[in-house]
Amino acid sequence: MGSNYDDTTGDYVPTYALSIPVPNVQELARNDPLQVPDRYVQKQEDRPQEIDFCYLSSDIPVIDLSLLSNGDEEQLKKLDKACKEWGFFQQVVNHGVDKEVLCSMKGAASEFFELPLQEKNKYSMPSDDIQGYGHAYVVSEEQLLDWSDALILAVYPSQYRKLKFWPKSPKGLSKGMIEEYSNGVKKVAEELLRSLSSIMGMEKDRLLEMHKQLVQAMRINYYPACCRPDQVLGISAHSDTSTLTILMQENDITGLQIKHNGEWVAVRPIPDALVVNVGDVIEFWSNGEYKSIEHRAVTNKSKARISYATFFFPHDDVEIEPLDHMESSTSPHKMYKRVKYGDHLRSSMKRRMEGKAHTEMAKTGKT
Repeated sequence: MGSNYDDTTGDYVPTYALSIPVPNVQELARNDPLQVPDRYVQKQEDRPQEIDFCYLSSDIPVIDLSLLSNGDEEQLKKLDKACKEWGFFQQVVNHGVDKEVLCSMKGAASEFFELPLQEKNKYSMPSDDIQGYGHAYVVSEEQLLDWSDALILAVYPSQYRKLKFWPKSPKGLSKGMIEEYSNGVKKVAEELLRSLSSIMGMEKDRLLEMHKQLVQAMRINYYPACCRPDQVLGISAHSDTSTLTILMQENDITGLQIKHNGEWVAVRPIPDALVVNVGDVIEFWSNGEYKSIEHRAVTNKSKARISYATFFFPHDDVEIEPLDHMESSTSPHKMYKRVKYGDHLRSSMKRRMEGKAHTEMAKTGKT
């Protein structure tokens, strides 16, 4: 496993993946708003299509976290169905993260992305990792690129932080603000993992214990407005390598799409909701009963969009494979190979985001 020394903390912290530096998309859009460089134009089959907005997030299950945490049977059944059929669900009410914290995080991040490029570049990603400001998952000079920039930070455990990449301006995006928001969504993730343990037939704390250490990282994505949103993708289709991902969206801009029954479904934001999705780790542990769903982000002509993804995943050394008791009549064999989580994570990061290719590679070939 890769690691390096952080002279701001005195700790050796893990590194995750190389990413080739590429132009800043926000500046490209600002300097020439009527032009999309060829390298951002997606293949015809990957371009976003018109979506029927009658078929939207109203069909995606809504989970009440306060009821779920108290063991409400109806909510547990909804969680089970959501993970099996969608891989996505929304926390609309009672997720416990204060509205003021959500608003403050949004305001501070917006201010950061409006800083001059020279100021943001003080936090540029290094050549050997993806913490910092830039464009991740760029693995070749010929690769088609996404229409977005990002700020990526490891948050917990605290010794994994590379504080030189934590912005010192604007003042609102302070260490305290990032921690307050991150602590809030961490509590949501822990409650969800306890409920997932229950519906997977285990003691409530078992999934948390299996992580050894719940690692948490944040990715704030900035999607500039684009003159040809029909030709680009904000983020290419992929599933997450995490255990769980918790996403905060803008309240008034639809950009997230998920793949359901072979069709792309737009997830319309609900004010103050947190969107949650299952990652690869749950898919592996559940022997494919719960799927890490394919999703992507699209852009629009008139307005920039920011999204806030928090990823929760195991310690590098945790071995992940289907749990013995998750083998069933429909899946009588273990569908996925045993692998150390750190190996799975880094292997996927060395590839361009490409649907669920990395989970297909992890399969044993038995059905």
